[in-house]
Amino acid sequence: MQAARLHEYTADMSNALSIDEIDRPDLERSDQVVIEVEGAGWCQTDNHIIEGMWADYAPQDLPMTLGHENAGIVAETGDEVTLVEEGDPVICHPVQTCGICRPCRLGEDMYCENSAFNGLTTDGGFAEYLQTNERAVIPLPDGVDPTEIAPHADAGITAYHAAKKAVDELNPGDTCVVIGVGGLGHIGLQCLDAMCAADIVAVDIKDEALELADDLGAHHTINSVDEDISDVIADITDDEGAQQVVDFVGRDETTGLAPEIVAAGGDHHIVGYGGHIHEPSQALVDGEFSFRGTLVGKYAELQELVALVERGAVQLRTERHDLDEINAVAQRLEHNEIEGRAVVLPT
Repeated sequence: MQAARLHEYTADMSNALSIDEIDRPDLERSDQVVIEVEGAGWCQTDNHIIEGMWADYAPQDLPMTLGHENAGIVAETGDEVTLVEEGDPVICHPVQTCGICRPCRLGEDMYCENSAFNGLTTDGGFAEYLQTNERAVIPLPDGVDPTEIAPHADAGITAYHAAKKAVDELNPGDTCVVIGVGGLGHIGLQCLDAMCAADIVAVDIKDEALELADDLGAHHTINSVDEDISDVIADITDDEGAQQVVDFVGRDETTGLAPEIVAAGGDHHIVGYGGHIHEPSQALVDGEFSFRGTLVGKYAELQELVALVERGAVQLRTERHDLDEINAVAQRLEHNEIEGRAVVLPT
């Protein structure tokens, strides 16, 4: 089968992955499932993996097939598998968990001590077939297109996970700021709109992104090129600040906004990454606000997101590309030229 594989880390996205002919994965355990991949979302994390940013955080044996946002049709199942059968459409949680370690027993499956992460620590879905396990697959309802929903396997669940944490702290009349209305942010904004009664403020540098935010339920929009974010949020909140900020950019200039825009006792959720947090400890003490990280999301949260998709409450803006266009996709994302999410069609 054909697969897009990373052979060495590089900053040059124009020739980052090679299309190789490799063996189709086999079932190696009775709880495994082989998926014929219908769609695999391209993610900013894929660019970071190519650059080597994850090498110190996750074991990677190169060459490796990338792709952690996968959905498709069950092609083969192990003898113990009962959740799905051949021919079923599924979306794949990117993390294959063991189910028996203490974090798994506590329901914190993202912290599984024996996990394999598709496209990060083991071969992913930029290929015709993907090997995963039963604990990672979620059957799709009738009418939900595997190709269309694929980016929800990471982008969607990550945005939902952050939004759900924020919603737990939001009351009607509170303010929630969404920074970045791109591939993740446009999903997170819809999740917030569907799950809470707070006022949503969308921040971006592009007018077209803010127009999208307005269409998706934002109550206020701020173009940070033309307006001072802190001043506008102060005006909107009567100088109180936003109870929750969900930062889908995660650069120094956005994390640095926290002391100025987060209300006392509020949270600044870091979803996008690549920058740093440079705040004196006194700033956190003075405002008693918190920075909170976001690591994908739980299997159960992906089930919940699928329910929102089926209801029509969350929709993806996607563009589709053949497997041989994969390096062009990487380049375009590197230059912030993709609106919504890019989906690669391996077959």
